Amino acid sequence: MAKSRSKGSYMISSVAEQYEIHPQTLRLYEREGLLRPSRSEGNTRLYTDGDLERLEVILHLTRDLGVNLAGVEIILNMREKMSEMQRQIQEFVAGLNRELAAHARTPGPDERNYPFSFRQKHIASLTQPPRPSTRAIRQFFVESGILSSF
Repeated sequence: MAKSRSKGSYMISSVAEQYEIHPQTLRLYEREGLLRPSRSEGNTRLYTDGDLERLEVILHLTRDLGVNLAGVEIILNMREKMSEMQRQIQEFVAGLNRELAAHARTPGPDERNYPFSFRQKHIASLTQPPRPSTRAIRQFFVESGILSSF
């Protein structure tokens, strides 16, 4: 499917030839909002390396997995949202790490006797979701009929 390519912009004819698809298919993908090529001053479509990577995903989904274009749109949108969420999580974790590092450098009076690793584990445990108690688990199984009450 993908051939080696140099960096730059590619015209519709070269992209169509490289991926063995009709230029109308590329125009359809643009109309459907799946591809967003830039335009030259003469209004010629110019595809970037990023556009070609996205095209490869589209072709894999349609050719190899049999996904229709509506499904491709949903999948691509979800990938973008997931990438954005991953970026936000990385920023959040980096902020937490900065706070942990700052906290480790300036311990409060009640923390001076605790090693950094203990404080770090304690703070990390606060960011984890709470674990259900044994009583709550037992109650769930009793209410669901899996266990009889004790």
